[in-house]
Amino acid sequence: MVRPAAVRLFREQGIDVHEVHRSVEASRDSDDIEIDLLVVNSTDVVAVECKSLLSIDDVNQHLTSLNKLKKMLPTYAEKKVMGAVAAMVIPDHVGRYAYKQGLFVIAQSGDHLLIRNDAKFQPKIW
Repeated sequence: MVRPAAVRLFREQGIDVHEVHRSVEASRDSDDIEIDLLVVNSTDVVAVECKSLLSIDDVNQHLTSLNKLKKMLPTYAEKKVMGAVAAMVIPDHVGRYAYKQGLFVIAQSGDHLLIRNDAKFQPKIW
């Protein structure tokens, strides 16, 4: 459900989308990474973690993945990397935590997905 909406959602945030990759995995130096959805253009990458019910632990695991993304996926080493979390259910405290960590927060609203971040939000750049 997130993949079809990703193009629209990030374009609404001013991030053009050229490619969307699902289930991106890499292993290097006995370390590994898995990204549910990678949204890419010529200068930016948004790594999206998708869950049914988002938890603080899920957010922290995604932050760990974001910290090593450029090392694990050197194709994107020169790009501006941002992060997002998406879920059908996001408890308010988890959404606030993800926002404070600089992540886009994508949630279900009725039959649609939307980015819950307000106009003051500045994504963290890795």
